[in-house]
Amino acid sequence: MKESPVDLLVPYYEHPADRPAEWDTLIASAPLLYGVVINPASGAGRAPDPAFVTVADRLRAAGVCVLGYTDTGYGRRPHADVLTDLVRHRDWYGADGAFLDQVPTDPGLVEHYRRLGVAARAAGAATLVLNHGAHPHPAYAPLADLLVTFEGPWDAYRALDLPVADHYCHLVYAAPPDARIATRVRCAVPGGGAHPWGTLPHVLEHRP
Repeated sequence: MKESPVDLLVPYYEHPADRPAEWDTLIASAPLLYGVVINPASGAGRAPDPAFVTVADRLRAAGVCVLGYTDTGYGRRPHADVLTDLVRHRDWYGADGAFLDQVPTDPGLVEHYRRLGVAARAAGAATLVLNHGAHPHPAYAPLADLLVTFEGPWDAYRALDLPVADHYCHLVYAAPPDARIATRVRCAVPGGGAHPWGTLPHVLEHRP
């Protein structure tokens, strides 16, 4: 299936003051977006960032789901710390979704993530995404709206034959413009190295 500019989940980890034109492009692309993950400081940070407040307001005004990035440390981060991030994303940035990162794939922590999911919903997350980065145990499927079942480079992705479902998402970096991504919700970016999510998806690169 050739990549289509529909239902893009974009983790864009650049500060709005440093990349204003790119943020403008994202906001202008609202009809193509499943959501945008905002990540002011590897989470919500210790205080509101005015530039992210503004860009989150603009995204929501354009009808885009704003997903607050929250690290869960593969189940090692304390529940209270995760909840603090979720509430700060809601209160400071008006996030109406949550992107829980570093989620394990094995079933041993399903109940832990079930509780985190309940906390995220209580904190106002109408959309909940779990980022496993690899294909998880099926017990995780009922916990969230979307599971990221692959995050990694194109060279690894193209060698795999991953299961596909409507509630799966693949995030691929170091990808060529013609990369074929199997899932309906997806993101393929050209960036690589230690900070691949500082580049926009190929399909948005040439939009005004």
